Amino acid sequence: MWLLLLMSLLSRATNQASLNISPHSSQMFEGQSVSLRCEEDDSSDGWTVRRNNTKTRETRTQCKDWGEPAGSVCTISYVVPSDTGVYWCESTGGAASSSITITVTGGAVILQSPVHPVMEGDDVTLTCTTKTSNLSAGFYKDGSFIRTEPTGHMTIHHVSRSDEGFYKCNTISDGESPPSWITVTGKLTTTPPPSTTAGFSSSSFPPAPFLLWSALSVCGPVVLVVLVVLVVLVRRRVRRKPEESHPAPVYSAVNREEDVGREADRTTASDAAAVYSSVRRGGDVSYGEVSIRTSSRRERPAETDVIYSSVSCSVTPPRQSEQ
Repeated sequence: MWLLLLMSLLSRATNQASLNISPHSSQMFEGQSVSLRCEEDDSSDGWTVRRNNTKTRETRTQCKDWGEPAGSVCTISYVVPSDTGVYWCESTGGAASSSITITVTGGAVILQSPVHPVMEGDDVTLTCTTKTSNLSAGFYKDGSFIRTEPTGHMTIHHVSRSDEGFYKCNTISDGESPPSWITVTGKLTTTPPPSTTAGFSSSSFPPAPFLLWSALSVCGPVVLVVLVVLVVLVRRRVRRKPEESHPAPVYSAVNREEDVGREADRTTASDAAAVYSSVRRGGDVSYGEVSIRTSSRRERPAETDVIYSSVSCSVTPPRQSEQ
């Protein structure tokens, strides 16, 4: 079961989708047809297109509410300024792809710029387009003038992080385009543009729970492996406890020294007998050697020699008196 769950998380982390748009531009004229496609590694995940609408403030609406869904493709046959917003792909499991920002203008000028982030060192071409033709245009970055291009095309060679920002173009006859954010990165990830007064706000980006879910999809397998290792270690520890609850008996040596006055005919084995005692303790075990000396028996005082002598006794009969 753990293996199946781990494989599921790993597949979710690897089977990511990317959102592609046709025509390949972040700005559209009103009335154009736009096609959004979720290109995923595993079509069984059921990726669909969602958006946060910048104009109406609607969030996480599905393609069926504003477009024509056909599997993982969503088509808007006639875009209007109210279609301006942030679009992304979302799976049935809740995973989200990187997002792109689409701006629809009712004006006569748009700036065609990369939809996805560009890699450091690459060349980027910006095109100022009108409904009639490409005219001479001036290009701006973050409100500061860069230069004027007579063909309406400006190429930035070997882009770096310092080239990130909002770009727009301005023509003498038709006016200026809406701003477009260009992201420069060293990784294949999409960074949403920051909020500005040009109609972009924090509500334009995918909701935080889905960004959090994307992060968990990548970090989840690592966390799961750590948890499995901890469970295995705990179970081994629990199995060892019954064996460690009865420590091995500790033997302490007790030496007995026999009384010197004992008879010499005692056996040698009885002179130094080892006594073993079994001690069980829950904590640390200490060893000690105990020597027992038996007290010497008090000897009786020697009897004094007895001298025997023979005594002879003779009896003399009385003499008779002479008559």
